[in-house]
Amino acid sequence: MQKAFADLSTPLMADACVRTGVPLRVAPPGIGAVVQGHRVAGRALPVRHYGSVDVFLEAYGGAEEGDVLVIDNGGRSDEACVGDLAVLEAAAAGVAGLAVWGLHRDTPELAEIGLPVFSYGSHPAGPVRLDDREPEALVTARFGPHLVSGRDFVFGDADGVLFVAAEHVEEVLAAAYRIRDTEREQARRIRAGESLRSQTAFEDYLVLREADPAYTFRRHLRRTGGAIEE
Repeated sequence: MQKAFADLSTPLMADACVRTGVPLRVAPPGIGAVVQGHRVAGRALPVRHYGSVDVFLEAYGGAEEGDVLVIDNGGRSDEACVGDLAVLEAAAAGVAGLAVWGLHRDTPELAEIGLPVFSYGSHPAGPVRLDDREPEALVTARFGPHLVSGRDFVFGDADGVLFVAAEHVEEVLAAAYRIRDTEREQARRIRAGESLRSQTAFEDYLVLREADPAYTFRRHLRRTGGAIEE
């Protein structure tokens, strides 16, 4: 999956979801890589955090090479739920990266380890609580409004993180490649002096919209074969 995603981006994947009618499941704004430039793609390994790292260690026991640990810490801003030792152990277990709905700590150490970690940011204090564990602790993880399971794939880069169900991932990847190729060709033509307005017959669009206010630019782009939104 890392190889398939290597020449794509989360914006392309998001547009591909919309284009194919696959549910668009994007992590909340603000989730980003601890180390600039880090990317991740792989099957989700969900886990819910209750104040102790034991649940992570248990999850690692079921990890497969290339999995992405998806940590549900409720988006909390009062504690870091993962640090250097948990990330080192993740790497040793074959995990390809971590996506944290919450905060991390030990930032210099995480940078040195080099395993991609995505979170809201850093916080020096770890948890001082210990909550009751739910039966779904190793089955699903909440990430913003989304419920993530082992039947999902995770994609992360400089623009954020998104989730795609396994049964749709090949379709979405294929659509993302098609959108990428169209956008690259449009960019090449702009640099060569052909404006995007010309490429998309924008003057024609304005005339058509005047005659039919329901005629949208997205509809026009599908008619002309362009790709700039969706």
